[in-house]
Amino acid sequence: MSRLATTLTALALVAGASAAQAQDRMTWKVIGQPAATGLIQKNKEKPFFDEFAKRTGLPIDADYKTIDTLGIKDTEQLRVMKAGLFDVVSLRVSQNSRDEPTLLGMDLVGASPDYATARKVYEAYFDTLDKRLQQNFQVKLLGIWPFGPQILFCKKPITQLADLKGMKVRTYDQNLAKFIESVGGTPVPLSFSEVHQSLSLGVVDCAITGPSSANSSNWPEVTTHQYALGFQMALNGYAMTMKAWNSLKPDQQAKMSAAFKELTDDIWKYSAELAQDAVNCNSGVDPCTTGKKFKLVNVPVKASDIEVVRKAVGAISVPTWAEICDKSNPGCSATWKQTVGKVIGVQ
Repeated sequence: MSRLATTLTALALVAGASAAQAQDRMTWKVIGQPAATGLIQKNKEKPFFDEFAKRTGLPIDADYKTIDTLGIKDTEQLRVMKAGLFDVVSLRVSQNSRDEPTLLGMDLVGASPDYATARKVYEAYFDTLDKRLQQNFQVKLLGIWPFGPQILFCKKPITQLADLKGMKVRTYDQNLAKFIESVGGTPVPLSFSEVHQSLSLGVVDCAITGPSSANSSNWPEVTTHQYALGFQMALNGYAMTMKAWNSLKPDQQAKMSAAFKELTDDIWKYSAELAQDAVNCNSGVDPCTTGKKFKLVNVPVKASDIEVVRKAVGAISVPTWAEICDKSNPGCSATWKQTVGKVIGVQ
């Protein structure tokens, strides 16, 4: 064989191998968190999916788009995933609890007063949620992470929870809405993207979210007071369709799981760092290293209000949620008591 023929044969083999590799490489469509939710999305989630093949060690690229650019409501994520329109989702847990009430058992008002407890709660409940999501929506749960303590922002002066009486308060799930009713407020369900304008126009007097998300979305521009009493931890998750999961070999599934564990572990740590810093930034005090400085009145949290939220778990949160969850998922609350209930001492 001539040198030219040998060279052409070698080039053909390389070209064939490259074509095969190109065919083997996949692109998965990913629904991300709303861009307006802030630094976790910007500094942790998006970089992970931008480098998806590198982070997972698999020949898979991610076509990552934030949900607010897709024309999809955050309450519709599970339906969209079940329809097979996307492969991976950054799941907003509370917002999707109307379609799957079992989800909310992971983030009931008062159940996770701090990061350590929240982590115990999710670890106790993870397998229950994973099984339920696979069964009803054909998606596999890959990890859970927190936005952080969900606190109160108001455009009227407040000194305690009792001051919410007669006020309209933005909420994002049924459990939180019931709690706000219990202290005399009027819950108004709004998506995150609607809140800034709703506060500005007086549609609501107060709204609840994490301090970092509020800072990133400029809520302090349209409010005057923040009350750093945590109601929920705003746990979120990552999930993929069972079709995508089952397309992976066992060793690839192990790599995928490890990559998402590394991501969520990193977010747990980052979220805790952001929370206190953002409270400082919102009220214009140092240290403030991650956000913009505003001038909100930082209202001291009353011990009596901490107790009100703590007692709400057994008195309001579980009974309200159990009634809804048991209708769609018989035995739902019993499973919760055997898992989460044991961890936090609520039966």
